[in-house]
Amino acid sequence: MASEAFTADSAHVARIRPAVNFNSRRNVAGPDILLLHYTGMNGGKAAEDWLCCQESCVSCHYIIHENGEIVQMVREGARAFHAGEGTWEGRGDVNSRSIGIEIVNDGHGEDGSLPPPFLKAQMKAVARLAADIIVRHAIAPFRVLAHSDTAPGRKIDPGEGFDWNYLAGEGIGWVAEPDPKSLENIAEALVEYGYGVGATAENLAAAITAFQRHFRPSKVDGLVDHETSQALASLLARRRAHQGLAGYG
Repeated sequence: MASEAFTADSAHVARIRPAVNFNSRRNVAGPDILLLHYTGMNGGKAAEDWLCCQESCVSCHYIIHENGEIVQMVREGARAFHAGEGTWEGRGDVNSRSIGIEIVNDGHGEDGSLPPPFLKAQMKAVARLAADIIVRHAIAPFRVLAHSDTAPGRKIDPGEGFDWNYLAGEGIGWVAEPDPKSLENIAEALVEYGYGVGATAENLAAAITAFQRHFRPSKVDGLVDHETSQALASLLARRRAHQGLAGYG
């Protein structure tokens, strides 16, 4: 599909650079997931160029540069190609359900080293844009996600160095809190929260790792320990309460 001219969906957009890889959302009334990524490339210009070229077969709705500049590439009403294969809450085609924000960052090293720190200007821009999107689309806190949440074992961005605590302090998404409960079945609990958990032990470990990368980043090992169990228990309790109050499905 050729690029199209459009008006920015958010007042926080500094400029528009239309991407070419997008199509229509499928079988949804509108987006109900906000999905955060890192670009995993060397510098913002290269990432922006890649997200806008047809050969890449990818795109996103927004990219946020190191200095906090917000660039929109696909209108929110369209389906951008940022999520790939993945699921959340037992449903696939995450692209149709989500708005994707790419944050310029080199990403994890080939040796598994952590990404460089996300810059303060970037995090402030993420918070401004995310808050605007969440309000306009009534996106629930348990649907503010990392790419790794929807594709355990395949994707690891934006990584355990991303400042989810800062976003939660700005009212965007959740962080886990200590909970006295201990879960009897970690697989069932992960599925209830939204993760895709396969039938094998390897798939379960990938889902646990993805959960830890988002909600317990101090130790990401794919193993069930008391702290991981407590974190998931606290988030499940919040999700159940939120659904009961707000009627989210």
